[in-house]
Amino acid sequence: MGALFPGFDLREIAVPDGTLRARVGGSGPPLLLLHGNPQTHMMWHAVAPALTARFTVVCPDLRGYGGSFKPGASADHMPYSKRAMAADMVAAMAALGFARFRLAGHDRGGRVAHRLALDHPQAVERLAVLDIVPTLVHFERADMAFALGYYHWFWFAQPHPFPEALINAAPEVWFHAHTNRSPRPSNLFHPDALADYLAAARQPATITGMCEDYRAAATIDLAHDRESRSTGQQIACPLLALWGERGRIGDWYDPLATWRAYSSSAVTGGAVAAGHYVAEEAPGDVLDWFARFF
Repeated sequence: MGALFPGFDLREIAVPDGTLRARVGGSGPPLLLLHGNPQTHMMWHAVAPALTARFTVVCPDLRGYGGSFKPGASADHMPYSKRAMAADMVAAMAALGFARFRLAGHDRGGRVAHRLALDHPQAVERLAVLDIVPTLVHFERADMAFALGYYHWFWFAQPHPFPEALINAAPEVWFHAHTNRSPRPSNLFHPDALADYLAAARQPATITGMCEDYRAAATIDLAHDRESRSTGQQIACPLLALWGERGRIGDWYDPLATWRAYSSSAVTGGAVAAGHYVAEEAPGDVLDWFARFF
């Protein structure tokens, strides 16, 4: 699998709550790339190597995912709050010697990145979010289209261990059904990346971590996000928002206008020729946007 990340080192990075699996490569200013669900850092394989000529690129697995540590289920879901997950990333970058960095996140990683930019504004020079709008917007504007299209937001958030039991009974069947929710090429995922995703999905601890991530989103994350909104806290750095033109985000929302309401700095971006998995479906487009923005 390292062949997909030429010149990268595979590392175990200790943070206060556990250890993160990460790949680190390149030289220059630091750029942190965060993956989404139900994937691992391998989703950046078509993007990260091309960035190493200009940046030191860091691609970790989020807590609960891939090869990183996986707290168990808890009553308050605090271990999977985006605040806790963001703190992991600040600690990991500090361990690598980086107090300030550029940041991009897809899907769940984008939500971690959003919270990181709010909680640690001094750490984030520029922020890119891929195929998301803020979590608050999803829940507060939820309608039938959202409930059917993103039904997993409500299923994964059901009490432990109900969703885990169903997924663990047939993790590969679940993975392929879940990732086919929006139109995508049947061979989209590189075989090595897919093998990594499936290896993680076969671990019950990963499935618990994933569900806890979504339980946190529906509880403690909303409390944190509403607190930020009530105090007028916004993203202070320049923000790039990208979304797949064949996905749902552009159909349900005006992504740029939405993000501008959550940012006090410039917001740019647009749609790319992809579904939800923009970095794997349209890596060239993502790299073009990143080159201009970062």
